[in-house]
Amino acid sequence: MATEEYVHVPSRASEGLDEAPSITIAVQAGLSPRLYNSDLAPTTREGRHWSAYSIFALWANDVHSLGNYVWAIGLFSLGMSGGAILGSLAFGALFLFLLLTLSGFMGEKTGVPFPVMSRISFGIHGAQIPALLRGGVAIAWFGIQTYLASQVLQVVIIALAPGATALQEGSFLGLSALGWITFLALWIVQSVIVSYGMEMIRKYEAFAGPVILATFVSLAVWVLVQADFQISWANDDPLTGGELWLHMLGGASAWVAIYGTFVLNFCDFTRGAKSKKSIIKGNFWGIPINMLFFGTMVVILAGGSFTINGAAIASPADVVAAIPNTFLLVLASLALIVLTIAVNLMANFVAPTYALTNLFPRHLNFRKAALLSAVIGLVILPWNMYNSPVVIGIFLNGLGALLGPLFGIIMVDYWLIKKQRINVPQLYSEHVTGEYHYRRGFNPRAITALAISGAIALLLTFVPAFQVVSQFSWFLAAGLGALVYSIVADRRGPFHDVAAGDIAVTPTH
Repeated sequence: MATEEYVHVPSRASEGLDEAPSITIAVQAGLSPRLYNSDLAPTTREGRHWSAYSIFALWANDVHSLGNYVWAIGLFSLGMSGGAILGSLAFGALFLFLLLTLSGFMGEKTGVPFPVMSRISFGIHGAQIPALLRGGVAIAWFGIQTYLASQVLQVVIIALAPGATALQEGSFLGLSALGWITFLALWIVQSVIVSYGMEMIRKYEAFAGPVILATFVSLAVWVLVQADFQISWANDDPLTGGELWLHMLGGASAWVAIYGTFVLNFCDFTRGAKSKKSIIKGNFWGIPINMLFFGTMVVILAGGSFTINGAAIASPADVVAAIPNTFLLVLASLALIVLTIAVNLMANFVAPTYALTNLFPRHLNFRKAALLSAVIGLVILPWNMYNSPVVIGIFLNGLGALLGPLFGIIMVDYWLIKKQRINVPQLYSEHVTGEYHYRRGFNPRAITALAISGAIALLLTFVPAFQVVSQFSWFLAAGLGALVYSIVADRRGPFHDVAAGDIAVTPTH
């Protein structure tokens, strides 16, 4: 048997080997080295360590991202009252709880990451399409979020060493000397964390979650004290009647759209979940409960600041900048940096790492792919992308518009067409009779559904005539993807439900 026909899988306890070392064996039944390595392999049950708290900690970090606060505080500026903001977030949270729980169950059942999960619908090679679309969006935002965090770090450095202001003069490739120092420092920190794999990310998220919650509670208390515990529940020109309800539902839809990327690859995390119960509990406390807590913080920060200054703030960073004590300002700024790193790791680093691993499984493992992702996030000079309305508005929004249809297609295929009957070993087989081989490794029906619904999603995103429904574009796009695929999908089967068995791997990092 040729060398390329061998893949690395661990010796199994079922063979009577206790704590036996891994061996290289020939898998004549069909594992392909172009589809399988130890990081793409299904996870063993005993190797799963993501508890309900681990999943809650993901949301404790991600929900409280600075970008989310900027968006939600913007609702206050648009005329929504504090109660309307809470109602809008509550509607969105209920939708997200349902969508993310269904998505999470897929990872818990199969134990596979998103690129491998995509093979179910798009074929063993066609899965590169959703994986690279998701990874492409994430890798750009990884660089942008690192750049935004580096700006906060510059504030910290200047607060501690005012002489560092001189390093902000001049520019090389769009950044000052201090800009390069802070960006590279945070870039290195994140690269080191992610190079140790999903287990290290889990530990970091578990550490960062309480830090973030305590920080925002402290900021809220500080604002309340400054406002003599009086907060404005609306600005000077509040919305009413039907216009208010339209904005509330639009806000709920936009809240779901913000997580349109994450609902796709939530299985990257839940493949390590201990049970479905862990997912439900983690999602319950992390989404509806935590999001209402987030909404309360928004109302206090925005309404309290409006009471103090007569104007709405744009971001929690504005509250931090107003702290008169240098020591407390530095602590709060460092907490925001901890938060941004946590959000970046889960939302923008894991997806491209698995996408690149899936693209070159013979040459890249999780660590190498993570470092490659980091390098790409650096060489694209993300600060220039962030400062370009064309790039943000067309490139990233265009890619993002395609994620809704992808979600609709994958969910309909898994839950309604195949009804959870997944042949996990066949996800790694290139045999022409393989269950997910389709036509030369591509499922033309899924690709057709993506082309049709994706084209409509792009129209909804970029054509001014559709601006009135733009807030609901993710739901419309996901619904179109689901509808078109449900019409064109091959329902004949048979669809086999086969567990991973001996090809499952206990994660080593």
